[in-house]
Amino acid sequence: MFNYYSGAEDVALIEYARLTGRPFRVFSLDTGRLNPETYKFFDEVEKHYGIRIEYMFPDAVEVQALVRSKGLFSFYEDGHQECCRVRKVRPLRRALKGLRAWITGQRKDQSPGTRLEVPVVQVDPVFEGMDGGVGSLVKFNPVANVKGDDVWKFLRTMNVPVNSLHAKGYISIGCEPCTRPVLPGQHEREGRWWWEDSKAKECGLHKGNIKEEILNGNGNGAANANGNATNTDLLVNENVMNLSRPGIENLLKLENRREPWVVVLYAPWCQFCQAMEGSYIELAEKLAGSGIKVGKFRADGEEKAFAQQELQLGSFPTILFFPKHSARPIKYPSEKRDVDSLLAFVSALR
Repeated sequence: MFNYYSGAEDVALIEYARLTGRPFRVFSLDTGRLNPETYKFFDEVEKHYGIRIEYMFPDAVEVQALVRSKGLFSFYEDGHQECCRVRKVRPLRRALKGLRAWITGQRKDQSPGTRLEVPVVQVDPVFEGMDGGVGSLVKFNPVANVKGDDVWKFLRTMNVPVNSLHAKGYISIGCEPCTRPVLPGQHEREGRWWWEDSKAKECGLHKGNIKEEILNGNGNGAANANGNATNTDLLVNENVMNLSRPGIENLLKLENRREPWVVVLYAPWCQFCQAMEGSYIELAEKLAGSGIKVGKFRADGEEKAFAQQELQLGSFPTILFFPKHSARPIKYPSEKRDVDSLLAFVSALR
């Protein structure tokens, strides 16, 4: 299954797939903030190839909450990651959970800061596939070693549709507020999130590419002087209770709890925490009204030593079940973090 956005590499992959004569599926992320030219281009591609692109949309409630609380253009002030997580990463995660493999148009020369080591074939380091757990999704990057000029030579030879924004100076194309044309001599990635650090221009779809953000040997993330990750938070949902240090300590002390609890020990920068975010939120929604509370405790930085000593933290994420009539929590033993596996764990202990 191809992830199709709007760039030259994407339509080149569709053309390659057509030439094989084998069946293929194409999906794209419609963030609701794309250029009019991009939507028109989608229609041209569908008609040219006789296909229907499978569009993935962000959750309307999440978009509404983000816009109401922070406005339409908060990313100019606090970075693009939060908006991209809502509009792109979470919809992509939903799409990939039904697959065993996906194909992208990443090239090594697209982004020297993050894509120089992109392999042609890899186990996806961030997302989970159909079977759930680490290693359940294969990621193909067939044009990883192809130069941008060669992609364009192929497109001109095959006479296929291209996004009209390319002729206006747009090389790397994303959402309208976050993309602008580049000047002659500028790298193509300079047109994306131009107000941010040019070394880490990834929206989250290929988060595993960012190598320099490894923190404490546990995953990806930028750190401040106190060792706390500066990324926006994860697992933000009305059904997931955010536990403070006193809150988790009180939960540990209770031998006769009124309700059982599921709590995840997480760090926002951890790629495995990011990968399970959708499953955990879905778990919380399924358990809403069941008498089982669902919570989260951020256990990196200053809280890490406490979590290791008192909460069985070995690596992120660590999921704990606090039974109704037991003093000590039970640690989830599996790396399969899809919602069905998590539900089976909770159901067996409730």
